[in-house]
Amino acid sequence: MHPPHVDSPPHPHPPGPRSAALAAAALAVPSVLLLLLVAFSWDPLLALDGDIARTTHRWAVDDPGLTHAFRILTDWVWDPWTMRAVAAAAVVWLMWRHRAWWPALWVAVTCAVGTVVQQGLKSAIGRERPVWPDPVDSAHYAAFPSGHAMTATVVCGLLLWLLHLYGAGRALRRTALAVAVVSVVGVGLTRVWLGVHWPSDVVGGWLLGALLVALAVASYERWVSSGRP
Repeated sequence: MHPPHVDSPPHPHPPGPRSAALAAAALAVPSVLLLLLVAFSWDPLLALDGDIARTTHRWAVDDPGLTHAFRILTDWVWDPWTMRAVAAAAVVWLMWRHRAWWPALWVAVTCAVGTVVQQGLKSAIGRERPVWPDPVDSAHYAAFPSGHAMTATVVCGLLLWLLHLYGAGRALRRTALAVAVVSVVGVGLTRVWLGVHWPSDVVGGWLLGALLVALAVASYERWVSSGRP
């Protein structure tokens, strides 16, 4: 038997556009709701954000060793530019190794759209970051949504989708899923620990990133099902 051409990814049971669209619809509700609560400064949310942020900042000040480790992780390992470099490597690999132009385009465009949406929301909402008398780290520009959390979610989600699309083995997919979960959750926790984001900024980044991935997958599956590629 001849293996299937890689630009037509092997997939015994394609998920179809409907399942991805349903996931996108399910993610859109909490994403929009949280965005509105932040934009209109809902008091219970602000109070919860403040309580959590003050507690974690106190821990960060009391444990400089762990705080330093978190700074290395958030500034180098899980930095948005590191995540984008990983996505760019995946795009190059798809085009050079497999001539898979359409998946490569979807990954590149989704990452670009994610950056535009993230920066646009930051500018539109203009939420202030936490301010501390004894900061352990610093960050600039508006707070909501967390760029680190959203970028990590988008890139990790797209990479998991590519592994699924190309029929990667179960062991590889499970390993990749574990790394993705640790990265996405970890980067969010470091941003709150370092006192540069409110918890709802991180949750917003996670939700919006997952929503963008779901929309990208749904649109790709619809494009494929139409026979255009």
